[in-house]
Amino acid sequence: MREDWVIYFMILPAIVFFAMFHVIPIIEMKLAFQNYRIIGENTWVGLKHFEILFSSPAFKDVLWNTVIISTMKIIFIFPIPVVLSLLINEVRSGTYRKYVQSISYLPHFLSWVVIAGIWISFLAPDGGVNIIRNFFQLPSIDYMTSKEHIRWVIVFSEMWRSAGWDSILYIAAIMKISPSLYEAAKLDGASTLQQMRFITLPALASTVVTVFILNLGFFMNAGFDQVFNLMNDSVISKIDILDTYVYRIGLLNGQYAYATAASLFKGVIGLFLILGTHFFSKKMTGKGVW
Repeated sequence: MREDWVIYFMILPAIVFFAMFHVIPIIEMKLAFQNYRIIGENTWVGLKHFEILFSSPAFKDVLWNTVIISTMKIIFIFPIPVVLSLLINEVRSGTYRKYVQSISYLPHFLSWVVIAGIWISFLAPDGGVNIIRNFFQLPSIDYMTSKEHIRWVIVFSEMWRSAGWDSILYIAAIMKISPSLYEAAKLDGASTLQQMRFITLPALASTVVTVFILNLGFFMNAGFDQVFNLMNDSVISKIDILDTYVYRIGLLNGQYAYATAASLFKGVIGLFLILGTHFFSKKMTGKGVW
């Protein structure tokens, strides 16, 4: 460390960040078993907050919303970066490939405040989607206040933002495949689809499994920034998730211990999901996170 002190100094901000927002919060999760006091020491109450939490109809609703939205994201969004990386790999023009990659990466660098503004304008009654619908003599729909459509808005806006950026990992894995394998396949008469099926996809399998397991660890998150910026009173019953619930009861209502209990529950579920998926994958395929 003395020889490479400059490098350690460069990562110091990251170490401080993780210590403040990941290590200390784990220690302070004990608040879930206490009554919070502004003055004086907190008093131990055991599982009181969890009993209130699990008996609350509001908590059951937000838990159900979280499961539905997270499941929709896993099913409809997770495969998209894999497909996109396969398509980008088939683009032969280097210049065109760079343009496609740059355009697909761009939404990742926009904040959810900006993205929400774009989608709200695009899906408004007088926005681009309804202009197209009106052209085909179809009635306008206010997607942002429609309980039937709002979850799909969540899914497609997340897909638009993350598909390009998430494909980077798969593109890097594809780049490691030896070109000689493709050359041999071509000599044997393999078509492009056959090369993709028997060479590219098997090479991506380990990366896909690892990313899927890690994503399951964040299954209960469902995307606070996204939901918070797209939420309104008309659709809150459909997209109110655990993170927004914790924010509302904790920071807005001041029920810190109760909010900590809800957050701890979410973290424990995520831990069991990632460990369970890892061991299941290890047993079935021999591949896991470690």
